[in-house]
Amino acid sequence: MFLNLSEEEQLFCDAVEGTIKRVAPVEHVQKLDNAKKFDFDLHKALAELGVWGVGIGEEFGGSGGTPKLQVLTLEALGRRATSMAVFGVVQFMATRLLSQYGTPQQQDQYLARLCAGEIKASFCLTEESGGTDILQAMRTKAKRVDDGWRLTGGKYWISGAIHADLLIVLARTGEHRSRGVTMFLVDKSAPGVSATEINTFAINSYDTCSVAFDDVKLSDDAVLGEVDQGFIQVLSTLNSERLNAAAVAVGIGRGAQQLAVEYAKDRKAFGRPIGQFQALQHRLVYAGVALEQAWLTTQMAAIAEEQGHQNIEVSSAIAKLAASKAANEAVRVGMESMGGAGFDLEYPMQRYYRDIRLYSFAPLTDDMLANLLGERWLELPRSF
Repeated sequence: MFLNLSEEEQLFCDAVEGTIKRVAPVEHVQKLDNAKKFDFDLHKALAELGVWGVGIGEEFGGSGGTPKLQVLTLEALGRRATSMAVFGVVQFMATRLLSQYGTPQQQDQYLARLCAGEIKASFCLTEESGGTDILQAMRTKAKRVDDGWRLTGGKYWISGAIHADLLIVLARTGEHRSRGVTMFLVDKSAPGVSATEINTFAINSYDTCSVAFDDVKLSDDAVLGEVDQGFIQVLSTLNSERLNAAAVAVGIGRGAQQLAVEYAKDRKAFGRPIGQFQALQHRLVYAGVALEQAWLTTQMAAIAEEQGHQNIEVSSAIAKLAASKAANEAVRVGMESMGGAGFDLEYPMQRYYRDIRLYSFAPLTDDMLANLLGERWLELPRSF
């Protein structure tokens, strides 16, 4: 449980947990995962609770609340409905960008509707030729013309573009490496925009896409924030994205841990429950301890962000790295504890096993997070 929840926050979290259990039981989640279908029912139910507006002020149409409520919501979703948790990470990033950098007109047009779950957003940054090194690899360009901008290029590994209504697109608009990129708000239905789903093996209920922009016409009102400052603006949201990703990873790990423990209590071998074997107990305990350490680290980082601490970049990076490592280990131990049953599609263990792999490299790879921490935390020479 979170370190310091108010009564109102606890009631909200209980409502979220109850809704997820009611609307998205294990069989339902697995059916949609097998069919690679988005869970519109769960999305709607969470919207009715105000989940998609968490962290955004009521003056913008949001639900209020702090970063820790986003973290708690995503951890709960990670335990049961990972694809919806990943969707939540993207939506929270979109609402934050719009609340921080949107004009009153943009906020009126998009922000309240995103918070209400009436529309969905997709964040378009990475390209086929680059992810971590996107500034060097970016080929998508927006050229200024008399009546606004013309957007040309393509994005790759983009979450949720098939069902999105709004695309937040970063495109090169200047020569400077970092201060020559601009964010644009692009209507998914605009002429020249097309999205194609990539056939992946995990996060099946939330699409991953390539998105093409063929001479898309944009007005000056489509610029989000300042021209040429888009990448700098995005950097201001990365700490929150890492925290939210850490929460999802911990949730996946906890879901796998709980399933493995329940299985170990029921499955018998040599006349007794396999959970009675000391070697298996130790593996489950060690994995659980690492998960709780990662969860506490994530909670502390969320509180640090809420209180405006200056070292939040380090805290969020530690949380994401710890969560990735701990959750991957917990899922591995869970799969091995269940043996052949872990391969059975009727159990969610195989889904946890596939889905957790995402968090070894997104957002930002474990190795790049370690590089960042070596420099910013340990004050070692820059290694990248």
